[in-house]
Amino acid sequence: MTTQSEVNRTEQQEDLLKSLVAFTQDHRAVYWSGTLSSFLERVMTANPQGAARTSHQYMWDMIRWMGCEDESGNFRCKLFDQELFGVDEAIGRVVDYFKAAAAGSEVGRRLLLLLGPPSGGKSTLVILLKRGLEEYSRTEEGAIYAIQGCPVHESPLHLVPHSLRPRFRETYGVEITGEVCPHCRSRLEHDYSGDFLRMPVERIFISEAGRVGIGTYAPHDPTTADLADLVGSVDLSKVAQYGDEGDPRAWSWSGAVYAASRGMLEMIEILKVKREFLYLLLTLTQERNVKVSRFPLIYLDETILAHTNLAEFRKFLQESENEALLDRMVIIQVPYTLNYKDEARIYKKLISSAAPAFRQVHLDPHVLHAAAVFAIMTRLHEADDKELELGKKVRVYANEEVEGYAHAETERMRQRMPEEGLAGISPRFVINALSNAIIQNNARSLTTMDVLLALKDAIDNDARIDPKRKRKWIDYLVLARKDFYNRWVKEDVHKALFVSFEQEAQDLLDKYLDEVEAMLDNRQIKDPITNEERRPDERFLRAVEEKIHISDSGKQSFRQEVVRKAMGAYKRGEKFTLDSHAQLHNAVQQYLFEQRRDVLRLVSSSTRPDEEVRQKISVVEKRLVDEYGYDSHSAREALNYVTTLMAQE
Repeated sequence: MTTQSEVNRTEQQEDLLKSLVAFTQDHRAVYWSGTLSSFLERVMTANPQGAARTSHQYMWDMIRWMGCEDESGNFRCKLFDQELFGVDEAIGRVVDYFKAAAAGSEVGRRLLLLLGPPSGGKSTLVILLKRGLEEYSRTEEGAIYAIQGCPVHESPLHLVPHSLRPRFRETYGVEITGEVCPHCRSRLEHDYSGDFLRMPVERIFISEAGRVGIGTYAPHDPTTADLADLVGSVDLSKVAQYGDEGDPRAWSWSGAVYAASRGMLEMIEILKVKREFLYLLLTLTQERNVKVSRFPLIYLDETILAHTNLAEFRKFLQESENEALLDRMVIIQVPYTLNYKDEARIYKKLISSAAPAFRQVHLDPHVLHAAAVFAIMTRLHEADDKELELGKKVRVYANEEVEGYAHAETERMRQRMPEEGLAGISPRFVINALSNAIIQNNARSLTTMDVLLALKDAIDNDARIDPKRKRKWIDYLVLARKDFYNRWVKEDVHKALFVSFEQEAQDLLDKYLDEVEAMLDNRQIKDPITNEERRPDERFLRAVEEKIHISDSGKQSFRQEVVRKAMGAYKRGEKFTLDSHAQLHNAVQQYLFEQRRDVLRLVSSSTRPDEEVRQKISVVEKRLVDEYGYDSHSAREALNYVTTLMAQE
């Protein structure tokens, strides 16, 4: 017999197969090769603007092709939506950089430097751009062509002589910039007798692994680093063959800047390299060429995107001779997110890419959010009233309603404290603590309290954190538990318990309505138990109303409003239910919760609860599992925890 899970798995497999087929159809790359003459006749005639794009224009077209949408005036790029969370401002500035550079502004002659703390998303942003280029190059819109066999994949248009370029611009409406590389110039003279129209051209596909259109450089020991890693060197094995070290065919074109030509060069931890490396890169960005011994200037069209951490950047700033270099950079800060909801999404993404044994551990619904609240607190500056203000700031940055704060003030808060988000706990620190909690306890289920304790243990045992900061961060863990987790878990249990006693809640509503009507009519009411006439129960009415902060002076108008709504429902032939009045619904819910304290206390009581109580608790646990994201273990722990909280109140 086929189970529902097997049916779901089959449907998922079929959906995946359809997606794979659709992807191959959308990205069905058609290889093309021919001479420059046929390239001009077929490709340039069909799409001159696309065939003559610069690297910045190509990057900008890729970003737009991936899909961008305008949400409330914010330019949002779908390329990053599923991987980067809470850094929309930084992403927007990166997108603006490529838009301006593609338009031909001076921004395109600046090196783009991403600056931020470790694990803030810099590398992920660059990786997504690289994957986007690879995917885009395999589409019809992203077709890109190069001289066949060229070590720098240069544009075929470089073969057009300078004297003919003005007429070329008039004919096709595009500007040709750039010079033929030494390698292709040598081939043109030796193999084709200078007949550039016979030079072979082909469509190329960007590939980091294939070193086409994407280059990556990571610094190693600065004392032994060699510029050859970027620009290549003489290939001694070929010198004997060609007889001259100045022959382009005897040069090793393996440098990262050659691989990146027509696409993007990623420089990892760029400020750790020697200054001569930086000058070469900045000259390449500014002039679009490099100079190596034995050759004239080599034209290279590529986007240079570098990233580094704050410590290296601050050290770089202290050296006055670096001012000229800084002037040729566009620096974009990529801070940690200050929105705990986005931070929790980062954790979820990291967990989804972890080993299956890790992914299969059940986390209660507040684990990631509570850990995220703590992480955000470590990234903020405390105000004068400290803990109270810090908790409010966390909520404000998460766009939650906070009394005394308007949403418009959020941006002003950021401007007053621009350093917020540039230091504090990283997502990796939290995920490491989570991993240790699972491994050490061999756990199949983790509660929020388990994870908060694991974070405390991680702080205590981290030698990099000074004692004063340790104490402060442990205080933040306590604050995250008291101000956030306690409220969340009580709401869950509150709602689950309330729904489990729906009939009692409706009976309570009916009782409130009867008492209010009798009070307003100034008449007595028959007690349902003793069957005796009595005055309306003012104490009961106030006990319900105080749950939603109805003042003594405002009780009369509130009661009149309730009765009006009840009469309106009656005239329409409808029953006055909990959903008929939102405020009263909340008041009855809280009142019933208070009345059921004793039932909850029996959960953790040493005495064995009777069958009726056991069944009611079982219903609450099941609802926590079915509707609120708990498993049986974490549901029972949540009930125990809330019971303990109530005992302390």
